[in-house]
Amino acid sequence: MDIKTEWVHCPFCHSKTRIQIREDTVLVNFPLFCPKCKHIALINVKQFNIAIIKEPDAKTQSQ
Repeated sequence: MDIKTEWVHCPFCHSKTRIQIREDTVLVNFPLFCPKCKHIALINVKQFNIAIIKEPDAKTQSQ
């Protein structure tokens, strides 16, 4: 049984992070940290499809 794996790349600088996923990995609201550019992004992963979750910035929200 050969399970395919891939490294998760940073959505900002596109460098390889320290997270490796398998084809059956499912992540929901996962905080991905990039050691190179120091950004943190919330991502969802399902079957190697990585979706970046866009959250509104607290400073720009109107009250």
